[in-house]
Amino acid sequence: MLRTTALKNAKRTSIQSAARTLSGTGSIRLAHKEIKFSNDGRAAMLAGVDILAKAVSVTLGPKGRNVIIEQAFGGPKITKDGVTVAKAITLKDKFENLGARLVQDVANKTNEIAGDGTTTATVLARAIYSEGVKNVAAGCNPMDLRRGSQKAVEAVIKFLEANKRSITTSAEIAQVATISANGDAHVGQLIATAMEKVGKEGVITVKEGKTIEDEIEVTEGMRFDRGFISPYFVTDIKAQKVEFEKPLILLSEKKISMLADIMPALEAAVQQRKPLLIIAEDVDGEALAACILNKLRSQLQVAAVKAPGFGDNRKSILGDLAILTGGTVFTDEFNVKLERATADLFGSTGSVTITKDDTILLNGDGTKSMIQERCEMIRSLIADASTSEYDKTKLQERLAKLSGGVAVIKVGGSSEVEVGEKRDRYDDALNATRAAVEEGVLPGGGVGLLKASRALATLETANFDQNLGVQIIQRAITRPARIIVENAGEEGSVVVGTLLDKYGEEFNMGYDAAHGTYVDMVASGILDPFKVVKTALVDAAGVASLLTTSEACVVDAPEEKGPPGMPGGMGGGMEQTPSSYDDLGESEIKTKLGQLYSPLSMHRNSL
Repeated sequence: MLRTTALKNAKRTSIQSAARTLSGTGSIRLAHKEIKFSNDGRAAMLAGVDILAKAVSVTLGPKGRNVIIEQAFGGPKITKDGVTVAKAITLKDKFENLGARLVQDVANKTNEIAGDGTTTATVLARAIYSEGVKNVAAGCNPMDLRRGSQKAVEAVIKFLEANKRSITTSAEIAQVATISANGDAHVGQLIATAMEKVGKEGVITVKEGKTIEDEIEVTEGMRFDRGFISPYFVTDIKAQKVEFEKPLILLSEKKISMLADIMPALEAAVQQRKPLLIIAEDVDGEALAACILNKLRSQLQVAAVKAPGFGDNRKSILGDLAILTGGTVFTDEFNVKLERATADLFGSTGSVTITKDDTILLNGDGTKSMIQERCEMIRSLIADASTSEYDKTKLQERLAKLSGGVAVIKVGGSSEVEVGEKRDRYDDALNATRAAVEEGVLPGGGVGLLKASRALATLETANFDQNLGVQIIQRAITRPARIIVENAGEEGSVVVGTLLDKYGEEFNMGYDAAHGTYVDMVASGILDPFKVVKTALVDAAGVASLLTTSEACVVDAPEEKGPPGMPGGMGGGMEQTPSSYDDLGESEIKTKLGQLYSPLSMHRNSL
């Protein structure tokens, strides 16, 4: 009891100290700012964009090169993944870094929406922004340039949409995956096989294997469209996802807010040394805070996810999850309350993967007979004449999730570096394939955008500056094809000129950089997903045109070194603010204080 009181007093004292600091009587220093205006600011940001884009663009195409990245932990990473290269770059000059970070955002957004095309987006952003800076410096109106660029992008998307084609066969799926995997036919074929096994709408996930060979395993599992409640739960920073092996799973029909409600689950997870996954209507308040703080302190691997569905459908889906995981759903009708839960009431699975959008559970602890009985019950409800069409649709969705398998591609290799590089290619290829199945394909190798540049020749605009904006896009969309050719060791200008002049009227004719020949790209299986190309262009043009309209750049000035600290001596009663808090904001201070006083730690100390 005395120990708990001491902890509470210490917590209160620290929070009061933080409050005094935040109110202006402490030692927080407000950073000075540096500002650059007009052409100086745009030129500085362009220098950063150029550096980042140059590093990323070398990876483009079938003969693109690798980039080696130093890592804080482990050996260097070797990759051809554009977004991985972009994320690794931080520049010393803050104005240059400002431009680089904005283009990083382009790559990240393209990766989130389309799952591929990050290098193309970076190349386009650089081309659009560099041309925009030149024109603004020459006296053009940046707002009119932006309007012209937006009009051109809309025209290009319309042209590409009219010329795209859908893919249906396994061979076409393999071709798309092969191109996205930098020409690795083995990767493309494995993804096509996985999609054939579980269907185009099925769940396919990529994991690191334990052998030197790549393998496919179809296993029992479920996927639902709810992601982690807080990004603090992420275990894989690069991929922005949570990955657990054999977690305990708490299922609750109600919202969980109180720490007492999850304390038995937290203690069971600590005792069994297993991660904890909470699936409930919602998790907030001190319960969510306790989960986050214990995760940040590396005391416990924990994550919380909102239960899928609404109303009675949510209750039914939680029941399905209980059958799959061998757990129990805590409801108002259940005679055991959350705060008195025992370890045998929690479910488990072989593994769990959670992104910001969805959750995949593999190899649940539920018995096959129970799962089959549940499926038969759902089938009987679907067959019941009294079931409404809406309810039948929901029941069919539940049946597909409960009975459908999950294909797991296990990536093998002789070293951790090799497996990591191959996994990046599998992820890109899988995302590109899904995008292609969803929205169709275009001729690859940058040919779709290249041929679309001819469609802008007759586009009408309101004034001269807007027409220059159209011309900026017209030149920029030739850059991906040009860089693919240059990375293959050929003269980009010659090949692009030939494709526009000699083959300008043949939409599918392009340049096979892998073999150095002019071919029908579609017939040769060199395809780009329409969704990837569209997303890359829209995101790149949006950010690049906003950069062009920027008139001032504000960054933190370099820190001035303060006077030397007081010499050490006898401890006195004077309260000291920790030096590590000096330059933190209010929210960061609260986070640091919270890390010192985890609710789980306090509970243990009170026992």
